[in-house]
Amino acid sequence: MLDLFPHPYTLEDARWWIEKGSQTEGRVAFAIVVSGEAAGGIGFDRGTGNARLTAEIGYWLGEDCWGRGIATEALRAVTDWAFATTDLVRIQAGVFEWNPASARVLEKAGYVLEGRHRKAYIKDGRTLDRLLYARLRPPATS
Repeated sequence: MLDLFPHPYTLEDARWWIEKGSQTEGRVAFAIVVSGEAAGGIGFDRGTGNARLTAEIGYWLGEDCWGRGIATEALRAVTDWAFATTDLVRIQAGVFEWNPASARVLEKAGYVLEGRHRKAYIKDGRTLDRLLYARLRPPATS
């Protein structure tokens, strides 16, 4: 998770997200619901200017839902929805090097590893690599 989402995540943080954070222009955000309960979130931020046909997608899932394919299913669904309802050509996601489970979610959802940004991000006081995955709009069929 990028620093947009603080840890620990407080009730005040949730209020800010609902009132302001999720309302940013170009941002699309969904709840991930499991058995009628909020279990996580997924969304994307559309690029601007020359990157306006690209979006950065991110997701999180409560630990009790890990390992059940829920994140992969949500990622596939939101990616497919984005390509069907917008003019986006590319959706990309970054994964911190210490999170192979999230990299696997991306791979199972059809995202392809494109590169490694070496020592490009700071998280929890550590400078680390970020892996870049992307999925491109499927070609139109006739």
